[in-house]
Amino acid sequence: MAFKMTDETKKDVLQKIARLKGTSVMVIDLAQVRKNYLRFKENFPDVQVYYAVKANSHPLIIKTLFELGSSFDVASLPEFHLVRENIKNLLPSEQQEFIWEKIIYAHPIKMIKTLHELEPYKPLVTFDNFDELEKIKKHCPSAGVILRLEVPNEGSVVNLSSKFGVSREDAVALAIKTFEMGFLMEGLSFHVGSQCTNFDNYRAGLNFAAEVFEEVEKKGYKIRNSKTGRRILDIGGGFPAEEYNPDIISFEELAEKLNKEMKRLFPDDIEFIAEPGRFLVANTCTLVVTVIGRAFRHGIVSYYIDDGIYGAFSGQVFDHQIYTLKAFKDGEKEKCIIFGPTCDGFDTVSPSTNDKGYPFGWLPRIEVGELMYAENMGAYTLASATNFNGFPIAKTVCVNK
Repeated sequence: MAFKMTDETKKDVLQKIARLKGTSVMVIDLAQVRKNYLRFKENFPDVQVYYAVKANSHPLIIKTLFELGSSFDVASLPEFHLVRENIKNLLPSEQQEFIWEKIIYAHPIKMIKTLHELEPYKPLVTFDNFDELEKIKKHCPSAGVILRLEVPNEGSVVNLSSKFGVSREDAVALAIKTFEMGFLMEGLSFHVGSQCTNFDNYRAGLNFAAEVFEEVEKKGYKIRNSKTGRRILDIGGGFPAEEYNPDIISFEELAEKLNKEMKRLFPDDIEFIAEPGRFLVANTCTLVVTVIGRAFRHGIVSYYIDDGIYGAFSGQVFDHQIYTLKAFKDGEKEKCIIFGPTCDGFDTVSPSTNDKGYPFGWLPRIEVGELMYAENMGAYTLASATNFNGFPIAKTVCVNK
């Protein structure tokens, strides 16, 4: 059955899906995916999108974005094959195996068996150290390579600079070594950290890249994409979802500042790409759960629901986000605690309902068997969910296909 949010109110659609499919169920609005992608392109018309598959790898999200013109950032072989299998039949027959232009393998550290499997595809891969370069040379010599730079991650929810990126003092030397080893060096990349709210991180990354391009050129080497002849600059991800922090700089203002800096620093022969993840999917998914139990302790009501920290609410732990559970009905709100279904006391969801600074949720009285829902759960939720204690991961239903 096809569901369209425009046919009925959102709450009605969510409840209908829950009755038909059971809970917990994640409802994915593909129309919102399209809207987010078009918003990104409107503000960055000269930047090619490489969607970060790790944010949400649902096949229909991949297909929807590809049909809009997106490429993909993968960080594992399963992600690589997921994208490959879901887009190859959307390509002309003569291009079905030629996916190099559609995928960047953006994990700077790769397993040897991964490199062997990628070799036939002549992949575009990132690296940030000499040992990785030697590994690529031995096991995937057909690869085009992009050097990842270390940039500040201050103000980002998830810091990536402590794990990846070549330092300023080593970057040019490593770039020169890349050419000396016979590689085709296609470009540079950086990542400002996930859910970045600090424009200075982007400014630092752009300036660092401009310096490396210039210094490498002075040494007599040209960083170029083999097909376009242009230098690639991958400005990474980190574009924040405003739903998680409404007080941050607007996306439009961030884009305006970035575009000005990019035009100031780089000539026309730069091919800009970016790896947005949460920006494209965070607000596209709504989780519907059922209250499976209720108890009263010390004057406070406790609710037990059929999803939790080990499932779709895993983003509370791994992505440091807050997801607010809501009731489908109105009524006087009371303090409550909400637990997930497992036997682990850590499986406590209630801080995510907090919108007043209290360590409890505030909801109208809910009966066992009634539904709750949480919005903005599209990024890094099901991606890190498990079936701990035997409880299944939430089902998925796509609307507005």
